[in-house]
Amino acid sequence: MIEVTRLNDSKLTINADLIERVEELPDTVIKMTTGNKIIVKESREEIRNLVVLYKREIFYRDL
Repeated sequence: MIEVTRLNDSKLTINADLIERVEELPDTVIKMTTGNKIIVKESREEIRNLVVLYKREIFYRDL
């Protein structure tokens, strides 16, 4: 799970495994495999880094 910030400054935790794509249009839009779209303050690169950190945490926790 990763934490992101909506445009109204509310925090939201989303399942990183359900992210289909992330676009900057110019706002960052996260499209989920469920069809939901979430507009967030973080950049596309920040979302990518959060997902990478989350995946590393999961991988190394299981070793």
